[in-house]
Amino acid sequence: MLPPLSLTHQIGPVLETLSILGTFVFAASGALAAARLQQTLVTFAFFALVTGVGGGTVRDLLIGAPVFWVVDAMPAIACMAAGLLVWMTPRRFWSERALDWLDAIGLAAFAVFGAAKAMSFGVPPFVAGIMGVVTGCVGGIMRDLLAGEPSILLRPELYVTAAAFAAGLFVVLRLIGLDVPVAGVIAALSGFGLRAVAISRGLGLPVYRGKQE
Repeated sequence: MLPPLSLTHQIGPVLETLSILGTFVFAASGALAAARLQQTLVTFAFFALVTGVGGGTVRDLLIGAPVFWVVDAMPAIACMAAGLLVWMTPRRFWSERALDWLDAIGLAAFAVFGAAKAMSFGVPPFVAGIMGVVTGCVGGIMRDLLAGEPSILLRPELYVTAAAFAAGLFVVLRLIGLDVPVAGVIAALSGFGLRAVAISRGLGLPVYRGKQE
């Protein structure tokens, strides 16, 4: 088994970039939810912040890490910038499915970074994969709750599955010896690809039907 990753020396610029990218696009998806509700700029900012940092906050609390946006202002700045960008952009530039696509990018990027950060704190590989899922999904769940929309968890389409695929693939690629940047890019693109197919083709998991008479 590989030794725990070092945040400073092994996660490196590729996964740090994935983290900022995930924060920004998730925050934008939160602001877009506020836009659909025709809310104020303050609500845009709040939705953006909660969506952008929600999953990472829960992850850091669970693995005993300093909460990332409390010790580094850049994620919060990225959230505010995303909220302001959505607020200033004319509504006609946002397609009906813009929220889904922004969410897909953030989901894949956050799932990979979350797994990598968990491994860097010595979390066992299987649990590190779960931390990747938490990082990728919780922010979107919080956004949906704030917006009063049905949570993505209550729909059968591939969402948590895509996050689990990205995080799990990263962990597996690391365990077989791939370098962090290579494993991170492959896993993030694969998770995004799965989610993209689910969005474009409406793919989902089978639902429980109960006992058939």
